[in-house]
Amino acid sequence: MPDPIALVPLPQSVIWSEGVWETSAPWDGLSVGLAEELPRTEYALSISPQGASLTAGSEAALADGRNTFAQIVTGAGGAIPCVTISDYPKHAWRGMHLDVSRHFRTVAEVETLIDAMALHRLNVLHLHLTDDQGWRVEIKGYPKLTEIGAWREQTLVGHMGEDDQSWEFDGTAHGGSYTQDELRSLVEYARRRGIMIVPEIDLPGHMQAAIAAYPNLGNFPEQQVGVREVWGISDHVLGVSDEVFDFLRDVLTQIAGIFPAPYVHIGGDECPRVEWERSPEARTRMNEWGLTRISEIQGRFTQFAADVLAEAGKRIIAWDEVLDSHLPDDTVIMNWRHGNGLKTATSRGFQTIIANNEHTYFDHYQADPTQEPLAIGGLTTVKDVYTATFSPHKLTDEQRSLLIGVQGQLWSEYTPTAAQVEYMAFPRMCALAERAWGSPEQSWDEFEERLRGHLPRLDAFGIRYRPLD
Repeated sequence: MPDPIALVPLPQSVIWSEGVWETSAPWDGLSVGLAEELPRTEYALSISPQGASLTAGSEAALADGRNTFAQIVTGAGGAIPCVTISDYPKHAWRGMHLDVSRHFRTVAEVETLIDAMALHRLNVLHLHLTDDQGWRVEIKGYPKLTEIGAWREQTLVGHMGEDDQSWEFDGTAHGGSYTQDELRSLVEYARRRGIMIVPEIDLPGHMQAAIAAYPNLGNFPEQQVGVREVWGISDHVLGVSDEVFDFLRDVLTQIAGIFPAPYVHIGGDECPRVEWERSPEARTRMNEWGLTRISEIQGRFTQFAADVLAEAGKRIIAWDEVLDSHLPDDTVIMNWRHGNGLKTATSRGFQTIIANNEHTYFDHYQADPTQEPLAIGGLTTVKDVYTATFSPHKLTDEQRSLLIGVQGQLWSEYTPTAAQVEYMAFPRMCALAERAWGSPEQSWDEFEERLRGHLPRLDAFGIRYRPLD
């Protein structure tokens, strides 16, 4: 029979049958249980005129099944179609990245995104907590990180042109931060919905906000800098003193204690070397460490962070620039610069997450830029996400086995409000969720038809999105 309810992502097996389940309280009528005979990632959902049953091989799979059930019952109006579903994901990591550094999002706003992710069976929220434009997490012993580093006096308006004389600013202070208790509560909120939060502390670059709070963390402490008010890449990176490494140990240890996930993202992207090249202390430290190239300093930071986090039972994730230096064997690479990087990372034996800027960056325009809200640039449509070939190079079976998932990126330079974040996220996140889940492949026209049927469900959940037309 025809599909009476458009599910996104599409389960692996969906068999609709005649009849409906008449109920005004579907959740009360759902029986739930674990089944040893099912693989850990699989769930089975059955709806008959007598009621509904959900079984799964693990708590995580139960969460996936509940989220599918939520889609089915939403808007059903008391007459729920009968169906038998057998389903499991292709990828373990089905993620969304949210940048709360460039523009702060309240706990309630992050919870709204978590709810939307859960509805689409995404299971990882990568929370980008620190950057040049704002430090968002309380660290005990370093109060200025949130007193000073969490606030910038003003923000650039529009794009950052090459002529700084043309820059305009809004003249309004922007900032905010989370207490450790708030983050622990957010972790629990996400856990109950089947989502793991992975924090990111970007290092050793993207650290201007921290250096603004504590100048001794920089390479030239006598030069007081402020929290960055423009976009782009800052030359202000961490210095190489013992004080800096003590700071990182404190930060990473506390972060590991807040977030129970087995991973911490340490950034590692876009780290200029100009300050290290000018710093006599950096040259001295290179000799002490037995290094011959300035570029190797970043590798020292990566190894230190990995060692500290390993003591807490964590693995590091990093953007793919870290491939330019020696890495611990259990590093997870987040491939963002180009799909070619998938072959580079996996050929070296690293588990890798697909996060390339060509297809998964939702700060790009979704249509003609003259008709869309301001964005960073580029063009990534819903169709682009759904039909993307993530790796231009053929991978071996062994290399493909190292691809652990897919993630979309919500960078926030040009999304100052929660409404704009949702507009940029949806419906592209729907297409990404389908790719990450590994649903049975359909043509774009088939998916688009199903997506149109799914959009009223977003309305019912209060999720704002860009219309397809």
